[in-house]
Amino acid sequence: MFWPAALCALLSATCIQVGTNLYNDYADFRKGADTADRVGPERATAAGLVTPDEMRRAAGIVFAMAVLTGAYLMIRGGIPIAVIGILSIGAGYLYSGTRFALAYTGLADLFVLVFFGPVAVGGTYFVQALGVSPEVVIAGVAPGLLAVAILLVNNLRDVDQDRQADKRTLVVRFGRRFGIAAYVACVVLAAAIPLVLRARFSGTLAATLAALVLVLAVPLVLRLRTLTRAGMQNGAALNGTLAATARLLLFYSVVFAIGWNVGS
Repeated sequence: MFWPAALCALLSATCIQVGTNLYNDYADFRKGADTADRVGPERATAAGLVTPDEMRRAAGIVFAMAVLTGAYLMIRGGIPIAVIGILSIGAGYLYSGTRFALAYTGLADLFVLVFFGPVAVGGTYFVQALGVSPEVVIAGVAPGLLAVAILLVNNLRDVDQDRQADKRTLVVRFGRRFGIAAYVACVVLAAAIPLVLRARFSGTLAATLAALVLVLAVPLVLRLRTLTRAGMQNGAALNGTLAATARLLLFYSVVFAIGWNVGS
């Protein structure tokens, strides 16, 4: 591991994620998606803790910090990393900005898969090794899938409010059952990737332990199904499932990374 590049990649990616969340807080308030009936965690703009203009400026500042922390990466990695940085910040803005926002058209899931998956993993690898291989890109798909699973739980929780705000997520478009089926598919495919890497690219046996994410996800899937059958009357109950799915992503990433580097 080349630590200077790894650290700058971590800082830049964190700034892009934070900037995206801040701008989403601002844009959802402006578009009426965040109301007093919100069942998710409190949003600062909707709660009146900051003004919309203050939140928008904060997002711009954090995006600028992403550019500053990524400057070294662009010098080291050249044009490919500069392009990734520009596209990542652009996707962060387009996630909820403009009338054709990704989160409002059902395209957010695809962009989360790509940018939280192969782009994040492949880009981080590239700035350290100055090259990338097919197995790195394939390995990156798994965390992208689990990030999509997190988004699906979020959208299952907010489906009624999103429908009222004309926020056409995939769950709004195709229904709650589709959302749960997509969640299961994301977890199953993520669990399969280390097995595929072991079989086709001489991946380490220890890294296949990350497939245990499939077992850990079973109670979460059962909970999603139970709440669906109950009519999702208490969407706030899904906040715990949302946090647990985020922990699945953390578990998977740590186990896979350690297994890939120390296993055989």
